[in-house]
Amino acid sequence: MNTNAQYIANRLAELGIEVYHQSVVGDNAERLMQAYDLAFKRADLVITTGGLGPTKDDLTKEVAFEYFGKKAVLHEELLKEIEDYFKKINMPMSENNKKQAFFPEDAIIMKNKNGTAPGCIIEEGEKTVILLPGPPSEMRPMFDETVMPYLASKSDVKLVSRYLRIFGIGESATEDRIIDLVDSQSNPTIAPYAKDGEVTLRITARYPKDGPHEDIIEPVVEEIRKRFGDAVYSDDNSSLPEVAARLLLEKKKTVSVAESCTGGLLSAKLTDIPGISAVFERCIVTYSNRSKVEELGVRQETLDKYGAVSNETAREMAEGIRRVSGSDIGVSITGIAGPGGGSAEKPVGTVYIALADKNGSKAQKLELWGERERIRNVACLHTFDMIRRYLTGAAEV
Repeated sequence: MNTNAQYIANRLAELGIEVYHQSVVGDNAERLMQAYDLAFKRADLVITTGGLGPTKDDLTKEVAFEYFGKKAVLHEELLKEIEDYFKKINMPMSENNKKQAFFPEDAIIMKNKNGTAPGCIIEEGEKTVILLPGPPSEMRPMFDETVMPYLASKSDVKLVSRYLRIFGIGESATEDRIIDLVDSQSNPTIAPYAKDGEVTLRITARYPKDGPHEDIIEPVVEEIRKRFGDAVYSDDNSSLPEVAARLLLEKKKTVSVAESCTGGLLSAKLTDIPGISAVFERCIVTYSNRSKVEELGVRQETLDKYGAVSNETAREMAEGIRRVSGSDIGVSITGIAGPGGGSAEKPVGTVYIALADKNGSKAQKLELWGERERIRNVACLHTFDMIRRYLTGAAEV
């Protein structure tokens, strides 16, 4: 996956810059020259990632210099910074790393705080090329800290965006509910983005770069909220795990997790959130029936009568993890993630999630589709949504 192109396209959208084409080309001087030629016939701004390294096959910037007829010279300051970087990581610098300090004299140099390859911007008439390193850990900070302000300075408008994230309603159903708003849009605009289990709506308004402006986004946001109700879980582009974790922290509710088919994935997503240790007590992965009985106290008769993938087992798992951990909330996931293990009665994608508190427990049946990874991921999202709804009072046990 070209994650660099995805990231850059999303960031450019915030500036009102539309991405018309994406290309991938190998480390070959002739093909790179052809790629530049085609790109500049189609656009005024071309952004590249990768090929700024020290080896002979790193040709992206050299071919760009040739395309614009630019002569590269050694920048002593850059060379010193590259040498200092290698000293910092206690590694010898190879002779070929000097190659990374060569740029045209009129290039706008972008320093690399996270690696050895500086980037640059070259302006030639109405055409601009922006050369960025390939590793995302280097490219993203450089793009955010240098490229975004550079491009913003070229525009006489300011773009402001709000992100509404919706869970449990598909892309087509989402569009049906707002199609009249989309058809009549001019400023602000509404752009939907769909991924597993959820849809994000980006509402973007153009304002004069300098000067006061009225808030034209909020009425659109409120209208969308009215149409989707509590299916809207975030208006600041926070993810479902982040929203659920924030609620747990705000309400000071401790949680423990019992996972079967997800094998600890829910807990991994939860522990990605900084500060979650204040409320996350424990996780137990009870993959086998024996572990469900021994670790959580699920009754053998429940497993014999209803099976491991059932409403009853999910509830006893949630109740069990809450009991053994002493947490305010216990949640559980059990299901058939595939590719095998399904039946006519319980096909692959059948998943039960449950939540228990001091008043009892409640389970929900999910009928998911897709490959194993998708089923496990979406099952986790549904569980985070169950936690969110419980903590906001939208659902009770």
